[in-house]
Amino acid sequence: MTSALFPLAQPVVPILGRDSVYPVRRVFCVGRNYAGHAREMGSDPNREPPFYFSKSADSLVPGGGSIPYAPGTANLHHEIELVVALGAPVFQASLEQAAGAVYGHAVGLDMTRRDLQNAAKDIGRPWDLGKSFEFSAPITALVPSSTPMAAGAISLEVNGQTRQKGDLNEMIWSVPEVIAHLSQFYHLGLGDLIYTGTPEGVSAVKPGDKLVGRIDGLPDLVVEIGPTV
Repeated sequence: MTSALFPLAQPVVPILGRDSVYPVRRVFCVGRNYAGHAREMGSDPNREPPFYFSKSADSLVPGGGSIPYAPGTANLHHEIELVVALGAPVFQASLEQAAGAVYGHAVGLDMTRRDLQNAAKDIGRPWDLGKSFEFSAPITALVPSSTPMAAGAISLEVNGQTRQKGDLNEMIWSVPEVIAHLSQFYHLGLGDLIYTGTPEGVSAVKPGDKLVGRIDGLPDLVVEIGPTV
């Protein structure tokens, strides 16, 4: 018996203004990195070490556009986030080394099957079904910048009405702090994206909704929710 291996295309994100693309290896996400969102999720914000979950790289939707309503949920939520792309290797990094590893930034959505996430939390199980699924990580093109973003308005509109609104300076853990902390556990580098958390105001979407995510200085992320397929 013989077998054939069919190579799979590596997920990539376009780079604004360039013909080249950014190859994606891993997608890390920071949980509850804004005080308001921590409170609306029933937690008390503090400066305890950040925690993380992951999304599969093939959950990315470069450029946004139409995505299907996720199967298996009756409570699909939006979470608007700053995404950081790394361009240099870091391991057990200082804050200065962590800041120097930044390649660029993008606007991202962490779409969440909230009912499945909450059910998993209630019985102490992982969040994978609630967080890592097809089309759950729309993202704009990357804007190259060697300086980590530390301030700027971040917002999300659904059908023209603002649902989420905040500022990047409200993050509990800054971009360099997140990278430095995460690098204590992983050899980070080119191909790693970090979704840095969402401000308060997360809520449900339905088929037919149009979402527009904005962060000062970055392209808008436009997503339309289609039917389940």
